[in-house]
Amino acid sequence: MKNLKVRLSTPTVNYKELNKIKAIFKNSWLGYGPNVEKFENLWSKYFNVKHSVGLNSCTAALHLSLAVNNFKKNKKVLVPAMTFSASAASILYCGLKPIFVDIDPKTLVLSFDDLKKKYTKDCVAIIAVHFNGQPCEMEKIVPWAKKKKMIVIEDCAQTCGGDYKGKKLGTWGDFGCFSFQEIKIMTSGGDGGMITTNNTKLIKDLKTLSYHGWDQDPLARHKKSLKGNKKIKHWNYSITKLGFKYNMTDLMASIGMAQLKKLSFFNNRRSNIIKSYVKSLKDCKKIKAAFPYEFKKSSFWMFSIRCKKRDLLIDFLKSKKIATTVYIKPLPLHPLYKKFKSKIPNSLKIWKELVTVPTYPNMTKSQLRYVIKSLKEFDRSL
Repeated sequence: MKNLKVRLSTPTVNYKELNKIKAIFKNSWLGYGPNVEKFENLWSKYFNVKHSVGLNSCTAALHLSLAVNNFKKNKKVLVPAMTFSASAASILYCGLKPIFVDIDPKTLVLSFDDLKKKYTKDCVAIIAVHFNGQPCEMEKIVPWAKKKKMIVIEDCAQTCGGDYKGKKLGTWGDFGCFSFQEIKIMTSGGDGGMITTNNTKLIKDLKTLSYHGWDQDPLARHKKSLKGNKKIKHWNYSITKLGFKYNMTDLMASIGMAQLKKLSFFNNRRSNIIKSYVKSLKDCKKIKAAFPYEFKKSSFWMFSIRCKKRDLLIDFLKSKKIATTVYIKPLPLHPLYKKFKSKIPNSLKIWKELVTVPTYPNMTKSQLRYVIKSLKEFDRSL
């Protein structure tokens, strides 16, 4: 890290997060406790949803959103071919089959036309991934899925707090799944996640599955112990389901609450950085923005570009000590998913051109200018 002039991303934390951590240490309750519940309530209020459950990752959220529905084995789930592995892994965890949908060549999110083509009567769910913060066409997907009696899961790992057509991403579908991993839009201390839903019938099962399948988590039992009723066996619990260790901790929640207060700032700062990239690179001939960024109430994660000489560009920027990455490789190209082959011509073509460049709130103006200058230099050399 020390030899890099510009890192790809860094978490944006300061004394406010440290003060929250100190308070947790002073209280001597680091695990699953009252701060998790407080964070969940704040999250529900921010997103205007009925229920939120704090988890240890977005992967956990994706898994539980399928697991809680108890779909029959070998049923199918529609998911974009261009997405992080967790989107499809959650399908396999539940004994279901991923059906890979191609992307729209302009927006790089799942193609609604291809979605309809790939649908069969065995499909039970759609995972709509808002790639890099670019919204899927939820106004088309949700009503169509409802007619087909499928649930819609929004993978919001790469967006947080953005609006789409007057409604927050993560609240269009049946479930919204969010990531608080270290370099995501906001963090809860390295990892973390949240699942949101308006389905009151499933919330108890979601909580049960997230903590070992217990009908009462430690916080619920603690609350009972405070009532002072000797007839209540607050320590007693029953294992009702085969659950998982997916819960969030108070330590994570304390950081998450501090970050939630900064979420609007994070999104505005990222948008301004990406606006500078888009404006500065508009005259480049060989480098262009990955998709048409629209900044009204947006929540974009990183700035990605398309370049047919991508690998040369990566090497060039590396020589300038600028970090880059290729986040997404079409999942059917990986050994685990080859047997789920699907016609995805756009994904197979476009991923070879994609590269992500530094984007984070505490990126300095001089760092941004340096990256832009280097990108322009490479473009002129072609």
